[in-house]
Amino acid sequence: MDTTLRDGEQTSGVSFTASEKLTLAKLLLDELKVDRIEVASARVSKGELQAVQQITDWARKNGYVDKVEVLTFTDGGVSLKWMEKAGAKSQNLLTKGSLNHLKYQLKKTPSAHFKDIAKIFKSAEKKGIINNIYLEDWSNGMRNSKKYVFQFLDFLATQPVKRVLLPDTLGILTYQETGDYLSEIIARYPDLHIDFHGHNDYDLGVANIMEAVKAGCNGLHLTVNGMGERAGNAPMASAIAVINDFLPEVNIKVNEKALFKVSKLVSAFTGVGIPANKPIVGDSVFTQTAGIHADGDSKNNLYFSDLMPERFGRKRKYALGKMSGKANIQKNLQELGLTLNDEDLKKVTARIIELGDKKERVTKEDLPYIISDVLDTDFHQKVFVKSYVLTHAKGLQPSTTLSLEINGKLYEENASGDGQYDAFINALRKIYKSLKLTLPKLVDYAVRIPPGSSSDALCETIITWDLDGKELVSRGLDSDQTVSAIKATEKMLNII
Repeated sequence: MDTTLRDGEQTSGVSFTASEKLTLAKLLLDELKVDRIEVASARVSKGELQAVQQITDWARKNGYVDKVEVLTFTDGGVSLKWMEKAGAKSQNLLTKGSLNHLKYQLKKTPSAHFKDIAKIFKSAEKKGIINNIYLEDWSNGMRNSKKYVFQFLDFLATQPVKRVLLPDTLGILTYQETGDYLSEIIARYPDLHIDFHGHNDYDLGVANIMEAVKAGCNGLHLTVNGMGERAGNAPMASAIAVINDFLPEVNIKVNEKALFKVSKLVSAFTGVGIPANKPIVGDSVFTQTAGIHADGDSKNNLYFSDLMPERFGRKRKYALGKMSGKANIQKNLQELGLTLNDEDLKKVTARIIELGDKKERVTKEDLPYIISDVLDTDFHQKVFVKSYVLTHAKGLQPSTTLSLEINGKLYEENASGDGQYDAFINALRKIYKSLKLTLPKLVDYAVRIPPGSSSDALCETIITWDLDGKELVSRGLDSDQTVSAIKATEKMLNII
């Protein structure tokens, strides 16, 4: 059962609109193929009522209405009236699964609590509503008041209840406890359908899910991206992958290929980002960074595991940076349909390493620009921009101090201008004028980042010059716009 739309909505700052809930409900049941969805808490708001009405209307038309569940409360039947209005057919009644909660929150005896529950169940049956029941704080109940939990379950064994939902409400269980507690309950109550609802406070959600399944649990409650209160609930994607790979005797029908799509949509709707290293759905989990890994992938798939990206509708990527090496670059070139000889590949690799040392992020889309920049070196370099100082202050004209080397000799000038690059050109003109040399006229200046790139690494400046009626184009590439223009200018100086 997916409870993203109910328990997942308890994530701090998260609230789904009615249309978002309907969209996700359709995706969860139709495409992800989960068995059930818990979509709301009864009585919360008018917006919640409207959302459930829209979901149940769609579900009824598509044969899913019994799969749509709502959290209800021991409130003398008020929640059941709300459900009827909402068109829902399955209630998940919230009750107290530990003696502490019963004594200090409800201030009732077990027999009084059970009597209230029996009345609600009877009323629900008359209305044709399916009864499921949460034993809130069940995990603490098993630790500290086991006798009460068994007293409760003895009572439920006599009731018209379809599923007993056992939550680790505060995420306190170890996987050993999860396995032991559920094994004991399942052995003692073989006729009860038992669901396990895990939270992730110690990051043991998936481990506990695994032990719950091994213990013979009948159902699991999961959320997309592990959404939920505090550290969240057991995450859907990881739990599904673990069950499929390590518990093959358990047959589940969740569609792995839809996990990533649903994950991205939930992130977009909630504004809660997915950590890049989150298993299965994180942006970088199928990205090889080290060049040795890319090399191994080319040699009998030495670094592949059962977690193949294609299973989840994804593709393996090879990161470009100081750790990537030639193998990663070749993998990216293959995707772009490009080939380089060994010498050119070394030059491109060195340039990417240089960018990586600056902590710049390089993407596949940047590669053609890097290649163009690196290989555009047919001239023998005689002119070097050795150093410069660019200043820009409010209320003052931008200025540059420039040190230029021509044929091994240094020249220095400073100048101001309308912008930093204009100041640089004015200083350059002074040097060339002193040498009685002519500079071409700048006729066009264009700045762009590689199309499709999400990179902040590269900015390409393309400058068109006029040299005595002859057009000349030079390019510069850098993470800084002004520096890329200076590099394009240095190339022009060498060409002329």
